Amino acid sequence: MSLLDDLADVGRAPGGGYARHGFDRAETEMREWFREEAGRRGLDVETDRNGNLWAWWGAPGSDALVTGSHLDSVPGGGAFDGPLGVVSALAAVSRLQDNGFRPAKPFAVVVFAEEEGGRFGVPCLGSRLLTGALDPDRSRALRDPDGTTLAEAAAEAGVDPRHLGRDDVALGRIGTFVELHVEQGRALDVPVGVGSTVLEHGRWRFSFTGQGNHAGTTILRDRRDPMLPAAETVLAARKIASTMDARATVGRLVPRPGGTNVIPSTVDLWLDARGNSRDVVAELTEAAQRAAAAEGCAVTVTEESYGGTVTFHVALRDRLTGLLNAPELPTGAGHDAAILAAQAPTAMLYVRNPTGISHAPEEFAEDADVEEGVVALTRVLEALST
Repeated sequence: MSLLDDLADVGRAPGGGYARHGFDRAETEMREWFREEAGRRGLDVETDRNGNLWAWWGAPGSDALVTGSHLDSVPGGGAFDGPLGVVSALAAVSRLQDNGFRPAKPFAVVVFAEEEGGRFGVPCLGSRLLTGALDPDRSRALRDPDGTTLAEAAAEAGVDPRHLGRDDVALGRIGTFVELHVEQGRALDVPVGVGSTVLEHGRWRFSFTGQGNHAGTTILRDRRDPMLPAAETVLAARKIASTMDARATVGRLVPRPGGTNVIPSTVDLWLDARGNSRDVVAELTEAAQRAAAAEGCAVTVTEESYGGTVTFHVALRDRLTGLLNAPELPTGAGHDAAILAAQAPTAMLYVRNPTGISHAPEEFAEDADVEEGVVALTRVLEALST
């Protein structure tokens, strides 16, 4: 908890919670904090070609045991999502060192870049680039809301954007990856659980185009207002998802030019869909097209990211549930561990969240449960690194 307290004032958002986004000032400060804390434990930190940080306990090598998470947040996010996994990893290393333990295989704590996609729109950006799941040319062209490209932001942070992309050297070192994370629902009635699956998950941009015009002089029957079909699409997303046992969320909608007394010329909205997500999008696209045509507008739909259902490594999962006597837990939340699952055996530990709230300031974990999470992670790392 003292390590989390170190970060409590970094990246406070004006409206509450935190704003820590890939390669921005707050996230850079968090990364520098990690370098210092890793150094205090005798870990050597290196930055890979995609901006991910690796703190090595001993010499880097193949078949490494890797643990960690991310330090960035969603806009207005909570204090635990991401940082809990990083600080728990550092705390576990301290405990192992205090006990005189030394790993028999290469060992690293990793911090993945831009896991939330809060700045450039693509979740798990660092791990997707690492594994080759994201095209590097596309990634370099990604823009934040201010128009800054990922290439520009990476260069300012000291990461050469020309080298973004699959990193076979870093990837080839990972023998096993274990990520600890705060639970993001209310599914645990014990302090710690073990991940089983991650729901299918994608993000799509719906772009509506109409005719910008004057709010006072344009009579209703002459309007081609893209806000109307956008609004109908938001409502349709909830209705369609509810018939498919899926989850659909529109958390961002941007009209342009954005004046109070201006009919927008374009409206972009971003859909996050999980579980049967492509079926949801197919039906929602038809609904959006009908709504756009009725208003004399047009709509295009762009897939920005997608990942199928992930089942974590069964033998590793079973070993951890037996070691910890912990329940298995499926989740609808995406994680870097889910991206790495196609490349190496991965597992997840979850720490109980009594509020059931995440991606918001009310996200919480009790001190005692955080302590149990560190104890569990320490046991797992000791067992897997011998």
